[in-house]
Amino acid sequence: MSSEQSYFVSVIGEEAVCLWEDVGIGLHQKICNAIPTDSSANAHQAKPPICVVYPQTQAELGAVIAVANQKQLKVLICGGATKLAWGGLAGSIDVVICTEKINQLIEHAVGDLTVTVEAGMKFADLQKILARTNQFLAIDPTTPAEATIGGIIATADTGSFRQRYGSDRDQLLGITFVRADGEIVKAGGRVVKNVAGYDLMKLFTGSYGTLGVITQATFRLYPMQESSGTVVLTGESDLIQQAVDILRGSALTPTKADLISSQLVLQLGLGKGLGLIVRFESILESVKEQSNRLLEVGEKLGLQGNIYLGTDEVNLWQGLEEQMQFPSKTSTILCKIGVMPNVAAEVLNQAEVGLVHMSSGLGMLRFVSDKEKVEEKLEKLRLFCQEKSGFLTILEAPIKIKQKVDVWGYAGNSLDLMRRIKQQFDPKNILNPGRFVGGI
Repeated sequence: MSSEQSYFVSVIGEEAVCLWEDVGIGLHQKICNAIPTDSSANAHQAKPPICVVYPQTQAELGAVIAVANQKQLKVLICGGATKLAWGGLAGSIDVVICTEKINQLIEHAVGDLTVTVEAGMKFADLQKILARTNQFLAIDPTTPAEATIGGIIATADTGSFRQRYGSDRDQLLGITFVRADGEIVKAGGRVVKNVAGYDLMKLFTGSYGTLGVITQATFRLYPMQESSGTVVLTGESDLIQQAVDILRGSALTPTKADLISSQLVLQLGLGKGLGLIVRFESILESVKEQSNRLLEVGEKLGLQGNIYLGTDEVNLWQGLEEQMQFPSKTSTILCKIGVMPNVAAEVLNQAEVGLVHMSSGLGMLRFVSDKEKVEEKLEKLRLFCQEKSGFLTILEAPIKIKQKVDVWGYAGNSLDLMRRIKQQFDPKNILNPGRFVGGI
């Protein structure tokens, strides 16, 4: 047993510490995608982590982080490990800390429409609990079956529900996190109307675990609706953009509204051309009325249109989720983009598989890395997004791509401020080093 491993065994027990050589194949591969070791083709650190540690309580996690801080050991934080390969390649890591066992429901205030849950709980498990009282958390993340609450917050993974309910930041009421020195800190509260203290929830959302380890979160909830229906319009990109403009200026209230690329339209068997997929949720009469009104808009523009209800609708969204989830292929590149909504169609015309949220202009694009000149294509598309006051971030890609192309492509003027914030929260730079903008 190494001296570093013995430090952690002394605070949480031998059964909670797993040697690197004993880590399961699935987690081993996911970790290597984030911190390629000497066993990887493109290693950039001399040796693998010493071990993976599994604390079961917030107190144990605090003790583990305190030891890492004292011994100046670099830490990689993960939950379900579904997004470990998102962001920049981590620096040299000494220990991996997995929060999946810190997964208890703390409080579900049904009458107040709030829930407090530990960060290691899987998103799908939380939704099952909330469904018992006809409530839900209005977030639509990638890999919902395996993603944990902490990982969703850390990567700001919201999804299509952003159209009606906003982002993770808008729904997060409070967090508890472990600082880099092991101290447990609370911010916000458990009620909707809370104005006390600094808004650390927004700061931590999308920070990729570089400022602290989220252990608990409180969210606002929403009641489940009686009925839902989805309208799909397909056709030429300029006509789809006109339909989007009409929908955006109308009194219709979709919960989801996304533009999807022509390749994705084909893969889903929805027709030809660019697609607009819009979901309405309300009482049955309202869903039918809104769906028919949007269908009429499409017909007047000469677009092909269909309404999906019941099982057909469920299968449609499930199929879209499966197509947009990152497949387990080393040759695939997943990007997050943000552009002005009125140029979303132009961006999708340059992508193989892609989806952009109608109102925010945020979305996901997918490319195949072994195609000719893919790096050049990414840089060209990034420049286009930046010219349109937007961005392109490479979330997941083969190691060789991330070593050649700047993952974040950040062109703003806040890098110095970000570094000073990192210095305040993690002065020894032990938490997820290298995963954020500018190698933070």
